[in-house]
Formats: sequence, structure tokens, C-alpha cells
Amino acid sequence: MTEEEVWQTVEELNRLWTAGDGGGLERFFHQRMVAINPAQSGYLEGGPACVAAWQAFSRSARIVSWSTEDPCVRLFGGTAVVAYRYELACEIGGQSLRLRGRDLMTLIWEDGRWQLVADHFSPEPGSAG
Repeated sequence: MTEEEVWQTVEELNRLWTAGDGGGLERFFHQRMVAINPAQSGYLEGGPACVAAWQAFSRSARIVSWSTEDPCVRLFGGTAVVAYRYELACEIGGQSLRLRGRDLMTLIWEDGRWQLVADHFSPEPGSAG
């Protein structure tokens, strides 16, 4: 288990949800996952709820481009913490948006693969849509 393997897992997860309908995310999201996002109050709880939220966004938006930068991956035994910045250009309901943000993920090594157990993403301070 290396930091590069964790980052490759995160990149693959991001490729899935930005490439279309978000199919295949189930293998990345732990059943007890928790997520916080800027679009809703509270938090999402459970892998199925998180998969449904990512898929709903993927299906409602036409992703024009997605990029990441400045990845920081730290391993702590079978736990990984990943932080990075992202830029997303998309169209939703005929409106073009360019979103810059940051993501903080926690993954665990379980059942022979890295699984996301926590995700918190938010807009980059000072960025405009």
C-alpha cells in the first residue's frame, strides 16, 4: 500500500463520476461512509446515499472539464487521508459554471481495496462560480 496507489484510487473514482452517470461508484464507497458537501445542510450517511448523490449530480450536469492539483496523500497504517484542489467546468440547466474547490477524503484499506469512508469538499475561498 503506497500513497501513489491511494491517489490512483481517488483519480479513478473521480474519472467515474465526471465521465457520465456515476456508474461503478459502489466499489469505492464504504457502506458506513459519511460526506459533507456545500449543496446541502447536514451530511450524507451511508454508501448508498452517497452513491445516489454523486450519481444525481453526474446525471444532472454535463461535465465539460475536471482537473485536480496539489494532491497531498498521507498513510497511517490502513488509513489514508487525501487532500487536493479541483476545478470543475460544467453546465447545469443551461447555465455554465466553473467551480474551484478543495476536497478532503479519508479512505481505509478493507476487503483488498481502498474505500472512501469520509469526504468533505467545499469551494475554494474567494472563488466564484
